[in-house]
Parts: sequence; C-alpha cells; structure tokens
Amino acid sequence: HIVRNWKVRWFVLLQDKLLYYKIEGGKKEPSPKGRILLDGCTITCPCLEYENRPLVIKLKTKTNTDYFLECCSREERDSWALDITGAIHAGHPVQVEDLHRKKNSFKLLENISLHHIVERMCDSGTGIKLTRNLEQGSRYKETFTGSSLVDWLISNSFAVSRFEAVTLASMLMEENFLKPVGARSTEATRYSDISEQFLDDSTALYMFAESSNKNTVSKQELQFNISELSGTIVKQGFLIKQGHKRKNWKVRRFVLRADPAFLHYYDPTKEENRPVGGFSLRGCLVSALEDNGVPAGVKGNVQGNLFKIITKKDIHYYIQASSKAERTQWIEAIKPLT
Repeated sequence: HIVRNWKVRWFVLLQDKLLYYKIEGGKKEPSPKGRILLDGCTITCPCLEYENRPLVIKLKTKTNTDYFLECCSREERDSWALDITGAIHAGHPVQVEDLHRKKNSFKLLENISLHHIVERMCDSGTGIKLTRNLEQGSRYKETFTGSSLVDWLISNSFAVSRFEAVTLASMLMEENFLKPVGARSTEATRYSDISEQFLDDSTALYMFAESSNKNTVSKQELQFNISELSGTIVKQGFLIKQGHKRKNWKVRRFVLRADPAFLHYYDPTKEENRPVGGFSLRGCLVSALEDNGVPAGVKGNVQGNLFKIITKKDIHYYIQASSKAERTQWIEAIKPLT
C-alpha cells in the first residue's frame, strides 16, 4: 500500500475474509501478514488498470481500500475471482445461484448489436488498445491479441465468461468486423468448431477488418452500394441462412430487388438499416433441396424447406424457409432475375 511494488503472498480464502501470508524459505509463516474483509467488497476481473498485467484482480473494500492481486494464469485468475465473488455473496443465496448459472451456462446478451460493440472497441478512450506487433518477421500495425479482446469484452460486460467472450469474438470475425493477422490466428480459422475459431491467446493477433472502418470506404464503393440498393423491392421477409465460416444458422431479413437484381440480407438485431451481406443475382442458379436427409455442404440443425443459391462466382448460399409454400414463393421470385 505504501511502496507500490509486487510481492509473492500465500492466500487463503475463508467464508468472510481473504488471508495472506508472507513466504519465507519457500514456506508460509504461521501468522497471516494481513487480511481483506469481504463483506461489502466489490471485485473487478479482469482489471485493466495495469495494461501490462492482464492477470490482475482488483478488490475494493467497504472502506474504499484497493487491493490488486496478480495470478499466475488466466484460468487461475478466473477461478479465484469466481470463488471470491461467491464468498462476497455468501449471505445472498439467489446471487450465488445466479453466479453458478452464469459459470455453467452460455447465453449471449439478447438483441446484442455487434456494430455497437465494434464502435465501443474503436473508442479512443475506453476502447481496446491497439499496438504494433511482430510475428515471424512481419510487422503489423494497430493490432490486439486474442486474450486482450476477451478481457476487454468481459470488463465491458459484453460477456460473463471467457467461453462466452470467445464465442462473441468469433461472431465478430464471421460478420467481418475483425480479421486474424499472422499465421497463429489465421490457422485457427480453418476449424468449424466455435471454440477453435478465435484464440484466447496472448500470441494470436487480430485487427479491425476494413469493412468495419467507415473511413476506408471509398467514394466509388459507396456509389456502387447505393446502386445496388436502388432497385425496386420485389419481395422481402425473414429466412434462416447458414454462415460461410462457422456453419451455424441465423435469422436474417432478406430483401429481393430488381433493376438491378440483387438479394441483400440484414441482421434484425442491428439498429442501423444496412445490409450485412448481399450479391448480384445475374448468372445465379436457385433450386429447392430435398427434405429427406441433410444435403452435402449443410451442417447443424436443419428443419427442412431448404433451398440453395449458387452465384456466378460459385459461392453457395443455403437458406431455410418456414414452409414449403414460402420456399416456392422465394424461388419463383428469384428465378426471373437470374
């Protein structure tokens, strides 16, 4: 508290307090060096006040005394934080039950806007810190590590666990807000399992994708997008689309336009009315898929009523309708525009 240095201490967690002992000759002394009363404490994990110390937990006591505790690994840090939080809320069984539910379950925030998260990440004051990094002789500007993004997502309450933060980061990559940089993180994108899409690792590098930076959109690209969206709306509605990288299924609002013929899809959880994807229908092939069995190229939970669109560039889109009648309506509306 007086000299702001770091010392090794042996910690013992009791029901209402955290004791710490001095280490002498590799053994702890019999009497504790000090104690932290947990009644009325608040805990911050991860604590980003020390940029170069991502394994720090912060405890603020009822008397506003700050304790900074550094662990040996992220797993150990999160385990200590969970147990200390449980001790703080020991007299409140509902909070303890909620704590364990969050630990053992996975649920993203409802109606979460990925665009909003990226805007927060880009904030010059409270956003994620961008640094220069060197990997295998290549120098990258304005990057961040996988583990630092996971810490940032948790500290900003976008996720309640590291698993959830990794899943959210994978979604940001899938929607082209982020991109992997260097061999370590790029190689991980080969896997379809969500737990392997994004690396919670201090050696894996990532950066903002150009599509998420409004300043990188050229005047020519902007005019092209306006041209795409200027066509007459022929049909629109909600369908379920399979992702290209992580083969999961997401609800999208599809808008079919003619003159020029384009099919765009929107994320219904985002406030801004901008498509998250789309393609020209010229030269496309559209067809219904059989409902008996899962066709090649389709993964995950398939309810049937599938149809496929193959673009002129040989990109395959798999889409589910809510009924056979709706599937037929979409196919009949798309075919004349191909």
